[in-house]
Amino acid sequence: MKPLKADKVFIATTFILVLAGLIIFISASMGVLAKGGDNFTSIVFKQILFGVVFGSIALGITSRIDYHRIREVALYFFIASLITTILVFVPVIGLGEVNGAKRWINLGFTTFQPAELLKLSTIIYIAAWFASVKDRVRTFKYGTLPLIIVLSITGIVMLLQPDTDTFVVIVCASLSMYVAAGGKWSHFLIIAMIGLVGLAGLITMRPYLKQRVLTFFDPASNALTTSWQIQQSLIAIGSGGITGRGFGQSIQKFNYLPESRSDSIFAVAGEEFGFIGTAIITILFVLFSIKGLQIALRASDSFGKLLTVGIVILIVCQSFINICSTLGLIPLSGLPLMFVSQGGTAMLFGMAAVGIVINVSKYQKKSIIV
Repeated sequence: MKPLKADKVFIATTFILVLAGLIIFISASMGVLAKGGDNFTSIVFKQILFGVVFGSIALGITSRIDYHRIREVALYFFIASLITTILVFVPVIGLGEVNGAKRWINLGFTTFQPAELLKLSTIIYIAAWFASVKDRVRTFKYGTLPLIIVLSITGIVMLLQPDTDTFVVIVCASLSMYVAAGGKWSHFLIIAMIGLVGLAGLITMRPYLKQRVLTFFDPASNALTTSWQIQQSLIAIGSGGITGRGFGQSIQKFNYLPESRSDSIFAVAGEEFGFIGTAIITILFVLFSIKGLQIALRASDSFGKLLTVGIVILIVCQSFINICSTLGLIPLSGLPLMFVSQGGTAMLFGMAAVGIVINVSKYQKKSIIV
C-alpha cells in the first residue's frame, strides 16, 4: 500500500505541546536559582538536547519506518526491553536508589530510564498479539490469558523498582487495546477487578502508597509533611487566577513546590498562565487524543489500529493522571506530564511513539479520509 500524507493536525498538536512544554519547563527550572542556580543552564540544556532535539529526531525516524516492520520484531523488542529494565538492579550499571526507587541506568554522561522503553514495547507486543489472533481475542486462551501473562511479567519488573504509577498507565492502555480488539466485556471486567484488588493490596503493603490515599481523602492533615506537595500545588494554581502571574513569575517554584520541574509542573503552569493557560494545555491533550483515535479508526489494518490506540491512551492517560493529581482530584502521582515535565528519556520515547502513530496515519483507508 502506497503511503499517503501524514496527519498534519496531529503533528501540529504534538509540536505545539512540545513548544509550550519547553516554555513552561524553562520557567519551572528557574526554581533552582533559589538554591544557587549553578545547574540551571545544565538542566535546560539536557531537556532541550535529549528531549526536544533527540526526541524530534526519533519522531522523524519512526514516522518514516513502515509500522508493519515493527510488528515483525515486536516480541524481540519486548524481551530486549525487559532485559534492559532488569539492569537497573545490577550494581555499577544501575544508578542505585534515588528517592527510594531503582529506575535508572548510569550511562556515565547521563542517565537512562528503561521503563519508558518497556512501556512502548509492551504496547507494541500486545498490539501485535491481538492482531495475530484476530477474532480469537474473545476467547480466554488467546485473548485474556496472554494479556494477563504479559502484564504480569511487566508488572513484576515495574513493581520491584518500584514504579507503580507507570505500571497503572500500561494496564490502562493495554485494557483499551483489549476492548478495541473486540475482547469480551466480561473478561475485561475480570481483568479490571484483578487489577483493582492487586492495587488495593499494594496500597496496603506499601506505606508511601497508603499515605497518598490518606492524604487524598484528608488533604488538610499533615500540611507541613505528607500533604505539603498537594497544598502547595493548590496554592500555586489558585494564585494564578484566570490569566496567571506571567511567565517566570511563579512564587511557589522557589523552595515551596516540591518537584516543580516534574510531578508538579502543571501547578507552575497554573500559577504563571492561569486558568486560560492550563485550559489550553488540557484542550491540546484532548485534541491529541481525538486526532490520534481518528487515525486508529482509519488505520488500514488491525495492528495499526491497536498500536495507535495503545500509544494514544498511554500518553493521554499519563498526562491526565498528572493533571488530576496536581488538582487534588485523585491521589498524588509521581508521573511526569508528557511533553512538559523534566525527563529526556520520557520525551525521547514519547516522541518516538508519536512518530509511529504518524506513520500509521500515512496508511489510512482512502475511502474515509476527511
